[in-house]
Amino acid sequence: MTRLKFLWDRAVQTARLMVGVPDYDTYVAHYQANHPDQPVMSYVEFFRERQRARYAVEKGRFKGCC
Repeated sequence: MTRLKFLWDRAVQTARLMVGVPDYDTYVAHYQANHPDQPVMSYVEFFRERQRARYAVEKGRFKGCC
């Protein structure tokens, strides 16, 4: 069962990365390991920041991803 969970988690992570949504758990682990003195964004903050970075959404304007 552990192997199945591992494979499922990797499949979900891969699908998210394919559509441009980085993995929040990976972000948290990285920040805790490499930047322990800095605050970690909440999931909502993380998701919005990634959307802004990918699509350049600013002031109600959509600039596209390319």
